[in-house]
Amino acid sequence: MNPLSAGITRRTALLATAGALPAATAFAQTINFPIKAVRLITPFPVGSGPEGVARLVADKLSRAWGQPVTVENKPGGNGFIAIDAFKRGATDGYDLIQLDNVHLTAYPHMFKKLPYAANKDFELVAPLFKTYFFITTAANSKYRNVADLIADAKAKPGGLSYGSWSVGNPAHLGSALFETVTGTNMQHVVYKETTQLYTGVANGELSFAFGTSATAGPLYRAGKLKFLAIAAPRRLEAYKDVPTVAEAGGPANFEVSGWTAIAVPRGLPPAVVDKIRRDVVKAVSEPDVREKFASFGYEPFLAAPPEFAQHVSAESARLAGVIKAVGAHLD
Repeated sequence: MNPLSAGITRRTALLATAGALPAATAFAQTINFPIKAVRLITPFPVGSGPEGVARLVADKLSRAWGQPVTVENKPGGNGFIAIDAFKRGATDGYDLIQLDNVHLTAYPHMFKKLPYAANKDFELVAPLFKTYFFITTAANSKYRNVADLIADAKAKPGGLSYGSWSVGNPAHLGSALFETVTGTNMQHVVYKETTQLYTGVANGELSFAFGTSATAGPLYRAGKLKFLAIAAPRRLEAYKDVPTVAEAGGPANFEVSGWTAIAVPRGLPPAVVDKIRRDVVKAVSEPDVREKFASFGYEPFLAAPPEFAQHVSAESARLAGVIKAVGAHLD
């Protein structure tokens, strides 16, 4: 081999080796993920139940991964502030986001133009928890059960009122769904915050409101609210004396729930997504996390990816009909 050919061969080999280094590094980073700190962005304020869940999961992931997993609160703006921070952040799996069910199943039907596209900007990794809503009334309310509430609403079209803390949240859309399936017409009243809302129910300002154990539970335990029923497929272990909506004379299979999920940017290596999913599921399955969930009135939401995708799709389709029927649009 002449010197010129030998030089070309050596340079070609060096270039091939250099080109392989980034690929090898990327592969190693995928296998060893994470190799640096991870950020979990949440749209919920400090001290809220969902934010508390984010911190529980972040702590578990940090211990499992041997890397810091920090929670960054970005509340406000319908969650769009958090979503914008996520979209502007790392796209390699080192930025995660906690999403509320309304971001995925309600808002796409309520806004003509959203600052995100759920099918393009997010890959849902795993759900975290689910919480079911009670139908709450004042402790001294004349309603003994859901059948009484429906009968009164039918006797007084437009005369009864229900409340929530915004347009498009589960309490609002759950109430609108309740109107739809019972053939009733009631007035929606928006309160600035949940404390004011359930105080309004307790004082008789509202006929009823949907509320969770976390939001309405304190006034229920204080004897100022009554739980007519739970909008769930079964009675809750912690509230065995509270019947389901169907058991209380309401429509069958009536469910109103809230849930959150962890999402990553689309396009991550499947090995990274699978690792995050496995470790999130393990975190929410641990006994101490389950115990903490119970104190919030939550339960772990464990679902395999196909099952979870079907749940999101079904909820989205159901809410689309309700939103169209009541004209609950935000732009």
